[in-house]
This record gives sequence, structure tokens and C-alpha cells, in this order.
Amino acid sequence: MNKVLSTAIGAIILPVALNVTSDMSAQTHRNPFMEPYETPFEIPPFDKITYSDYLPAIEQGIAIQKKEIKQIADNPSTPTFDNTILAMEKSGELLQKTMRVFGALDETDNNEQMLAISEKAYPMVSAASDEIMMNDKLFARVKYLYDNLDNLKLNGPERRAVELSYKSFTRNGALLSNTDKEELKRINNDLTRLYLQFNKNLLASTNQFEIVIDDKTKLAGIPAGVIASAADEAASRGKKGLWIFTLHAPSRLPVLKYADDRALRQQMYEGYMKLASSSPYDNRPIIGEIVKARAKKAKLLGFKNFASYMTDNVMAKTPEAARELLLKIWEPATARAREEIAEMQTYVNQAGQNFEIAPWDYYYYSEKVRQKKFDLDENEVSAYFPLENVRKGIFTLAERLYGVTFTELPDAPKYHPEVKVYEVKDTEGKHVAIFMTDYFPRPSKRQGAWMGELKSAFEDADGTSSRPIVYNVGNFTRPTAEMPALLTLDEVTTMFHEFGHGLHGMLTRAKLRSQAGTNVDRDFVELPSQITEHWALEPELLKEFAIHYKTGETIPESLINKLQAASTHNQGFMTTELAGASLLDLEWGMLNPSDNDKIDVDLFEKQVAGKLNMPSQIAYRYRSPYFKHVFGSDGYASGYYTYLWAEVLDTDGFELFSEKGIFDPATARAFKQNVLEMGGSVDPMELFVRFRGHEPSVDALLRNRGLTPKAERAKGGELHSVGGK
Repeated sequence: MNKVLSTAIGAIILPVALNVTSDMSAQTHRNPFMEPYETPFEIPPFDKITYSDYLPAIEQGIAIQKKEIKQIADNPSTPTFDNTILAMEKSGELLQKTMRVFGALDETDNNEQMLAISEKAYPMVSAASDEIMMNDKLFARVKYLYDNLDNLKLNGPERRAVELSYKSFTRNGALLSNTDKEELKRINNDLTRLYLQFNKNLLASTNQFEIVIDDKTKLAGIPAGVIASAADEAASRGKKGLWIFTLHAPSRLPVLKYADDRALRQQMYEGYMKLASSSPYDNRPIIGEIVKARAKKAKLLGFKNFASYMTDNVMAKTPEAARELLLKIWEPATARAREEIAEMQTYVNQAGQNFEIAPWDYYYYSEKVRQKKFDLDENEVSAYFPLENVRKGIFTLAERLYGVTFTELPDAPKYHPEVKVYEVKDTEGKHVAIFMTDYFPRPSKRQGAWMGELKSAFEDADGTSSRPIVYNVGNFTRPTAEMPALLTLDEVTTMFHEFGHGLHGMLTRAKLRSQAGTNVDRDFVELPSQITEHWALEPELLKEFAIHYKTGETIPESLINKLQAASTHNQGFMTTELAGASLLDLEWGMLNPSDNDKIDVDLFEKQVAGKLNMPSQIAYRYRSPYFKHVFGSDGYASGYYTYLWAEVLDTDGFELFSEKGIFDPATARAFKQNVLEMGGSVDPMELFVRFRGHEPSVDALLRNRGLTPKAERAKGGELHSVGGK
């Protein structure tokens, strides 16, 4: 089946140019979704789309797809791949066309109008999807193909599409009784409603929080650019002459990392920890309802818990396999984190300060220790990373590795003035894709960074084809009147990460819609993004894009050496908070509460941390009330572990580039052909082995993060497969 919602992927979690005038007469306005886009490369005509266009197009799209599905189900001919699987894939074009745009803007330009539409749109789409997946006559045709696979002359991707389609139907209730189907529909509708409320609360709670500073001495240690942004934020909120800090990462993280004022750091940290945890935006009761509904759904579909349901159709296969991998990483990560805490405590003691390291001290003193150990100041580093330079870096990477170029289209339609649009071409000058970037925070945009699609790729046998429109969204440091947007190291790697997802979507050559681009197993989808991060600090590429914004000087070798030496600094902390969140997510998925059980979110988090013996100075990367990956949708539910699962793949894979040369043409070609172009048309482990030559080793991750003891690193380690065949 085609996905009806746009895929949004990130750290990791989908504007203002809309024409929203209400006096446009029905006689002159034509719904842009209802007719072909008369725009270059079929980019949505954002300037012509009004809020009133969405629901009619969604309703019409659902009605059209319902007729298309009925024709497929009632077809008297013997089921074939073309008249059943391919026909289903081609159905629902108008619905997808509309929902891709709505899904993208709902995440980047959320407001009261979009919220009102979403409260109607998502339940309608969910119900329509349920109706298709529980259609007995349609499922009978899919089952016929599945039962006769060995007698059908199908190629590999077609066979896989039949297998996955059959599995999708059974996972969505096709084998249930009519009574149980109705119950599943009720549960799915409840979950859709709960996800909407969770996301609404999270955005409102994030935008509500602010720290207002009226005493400049409290800003000591914070970089000048961040202070300037805080002044701009205050002015935009009618408080000119003051400084306002928010929970958005470009504001929150510099305070935690650089503010000398310990009370200010604590205020910011506790504000983040309490996000969406108090009235009127308290997500904790909603989490309780979500967990109960998911447990019911899993039981109805024959699974022992929701985590088992979610891992059944990805590489891991079981939550136990995912947990086993995480625990292999957890022990060395927490051991290293305790060493890091001891180093920071020594720093505090030597400075004559009488307190124990607390969670709000971690970023600050980690940075102090890094400066002391490696003579590395991130403010100095950021001067070499203006956003436009980093953009040049990702484009240079794509051209050198995969032979594609990016040309800006300044007059192309865009959904916000800050969006930039590029045409992507291959070495022969042929069109490959459209790529959009939207990099700065605003109140209407959710936190985080992600990739999505406004148009998918496919190639039909009759010659009909489509090339994708892919977008990257971020929340990076804004430029100020005094200086350009200077990115932190974390923001640099995030841009590379999301660009890796973008390449997966742009370079796809899979023919089927359901297998193109990022339509792969959830625990495989992070491989292209995370392997791309490795190039961010590679000296050969740094020298091409890391240029000082003032002097024009290329980043010096001495600074590159410091970056390399400090590359594993603080990885105990980073890995512990990531693995901790992943384990928390799995524990939520393995919970089976009854309707009468009281879900105490705070207590559950403490119990999981206690069971893991989690260092008290470290919190989960995301606490449950703002864990959008897990409770904002089903997307990464019982699947946040996939970032570390995929890191096992990406670190093992990048070691091949390290051996052969980071721009080695043969290695790049092998990765492009076996991973980026293939999408979900082949089993992911088979694709990885085709590229790498063997199944992945968790040891590569430990080496990359500097978590393997030096003695072990020197002698190498056994391979520990994470294959989920």
C-alpha cells in the first residue's frame, strides 16, 4: 500500500507563504490539489494554497481512493501483481498529494488554522486506511498472490512487495473477526486523537517557556552571537533591551554549555525537564492513555506486547534483540560516563568550588574539561562554520561521492521565505530530484531536524515515472545583525545527518512507490544519514568548506587535529543518554497495563533508570512528556533504538571508506548502488552485506565512540553480529 502521510525522519523527529485570505471568491479560486501543478518539476504551488483547500481535497481523495480500491477488490480476473499490488500502489494519488503538503506544513507552520484542520484530517485518513486494510475481498487477492508466490514469475522486488503487502494487511487486522476489526478501528482512532493532543501540548508548552534576563552580568560566558539572538528574541516579544532564552536548541544548549551563572543553567535545565509536564499542557495523562491503547492493539493482533508488534517487521525482529544490542553498548557507555563525571568533579574541586556535579552542570563542565584537555574552544570552531559554508560542504560531498550537483532555483515555489530550493542533476545533466532546505527555528515549527518528501519517486512499466521532491528541516542558530548563522559542531553534524536522509530519498532508483527512497525497515533507515555524518569532520572535506567568516582563512591543520583528538570527548554522556532513552522506549512498549491501572510516568522513568543503574548526573535524552519520536506518532515507538542499531551499520560501513579512501569511487559507487538507490526493494541485511562484504560488528560503534578500552582497541575484537535475519 502507498503511504498516505509524508515520511518525516530525524534526530533523530515535517509557513508562512500560504495565501490565507478569506475574501477569495469560490468563483475565482480553484483548489490547487484538484488539478495538475503547473509549476517547474511539479513543486506544490504554495502561494495558491489556502487553508480551505485541504479538507475538500482530502475528502475527495479518500472518496476517489475508495472507488479505486473497490474496483481492485471486485475485479473478476485472477489476481496478478499488476492488477492487485501495483494497482493498490497507484491508488490514492490525490490523497497523498494533499497529505504530503499538509503533513509538511503542519510540522513547519503550525497554527490555530492548521490545528483545526489536523483534528479533522488525521482521523479521516486513519479511518480510510483502516477500511482498506480490513477489506476482506482485497485481502483475499493479496493472500492468493502470497500463497502462490513460488508459481508466479515475479522479480525480487515484486516478490518482496507481495510479502510485505500480505504482512501489512495481517498487521493491520485483516485476519481479525468483524467484531475485533471494529475494536481495532476504535483503538486506531483513539491513538490518532491522542497523538494530535500530545503534539499540540508539546508545541504550546515549548513556546510558552521563556527565561527573561534583565541583568547583563548573568550572561557571562555565553557567546556573543547567542546573546544577540536572545536580544532579538526579546525585541520580537515586545521586551526590547532585555534578553530572552527559549527551549529551542540554539537557545537552550548554549546556556547549558557556556553560561557561568549556575542558577541560570539550572533554570534552563529544569525548564526543559518539566516540558509538557504541567497544566494546561501536561502530556503525562495522555501517555498513560497511549500506552494502554497500544497494549490493547498488540493483544488484539496476537502479540505479547506493543514492542513485539513494532519490532516484528524490522531487522531486529524482537524487542529482546534490540535490548541485547543496547545493553552491549550501555555498560561501556556508563563506565566512560562515570570517568567523565570524575574528571569534571576534579575540575570543580581544583577551582575551589564546593558542590557536586549536577545534571545542569554536565554540558558546562564537559566543555571546560574539553578546553583544558584539547585546548579546543567551540566558539573558535563555529567561526569556520557559517551555515552557507556547511551547505557547500554537503553539496561538495554529494558531488564527489555520487556525481550529483545542486543548482539553486531562486524563483521556485516555496512555503516560507527562508526556504531554499535546488535542482539536483547527475553527471550527464539529467534531472534527479528537487531538494529544499528550511534551517531556522520559528514558533510555528516543531523542535528537532528531519527529512520528508513532497513528491515520491517511481518507474512504471508503461514508461510513466516520477522523480522526488525532498526537503530537510532544521532548527539551527539564526544569523544576527552582527554575524551570519554560525553553526555549532552538533548543528554541523545534524545538517550532514539530515542530508544523508535526503540523499536516500533523492538518489533512489527503486521502481515501486512502496520501496522507493526511505521506505525501508525503520532500523535501516538511519544508515544513510548516520554514515554521512562521518564526513563532517574529515580533514579532506573540511579544507573545502570550513572557511572563517571574517578572515576567509581555511580551517588550519592545528585546529583540525584538535577536532580529531576531541572527537570522542563526552561520548560516555552522549551514548548513555541516547541508550537510556532507547531502553526507556522499549520498556514502555513492553508494558501491558489494564484499563484500571494508573500510569505514573515520573515513577516509571525512575524505575527504569534505577534498574539500569543510570548515573544520577545524566537524564534520558528525551523525557517521556516531550518524547515526540515515541508518543507523537507510531513512527519510532519501540524503535528509538534504531539510531544505535543503525550506528552499528554505519560505523562498520564507514571503516571501509576509511580503509579505501573517504572519496574512493568504487566504495562510493557500491554504497550508492546497494543502499541509496535500492530503497526497500531488497532485504536490508542483504544490501548491507553486498556493500560491506560481511554482517556488521558492534565493535565498530564502540571504537568510533571511543568506548572500547585501549588494550582491546589495539588487538581488535570479535565480531558481534546484529543481523536480524
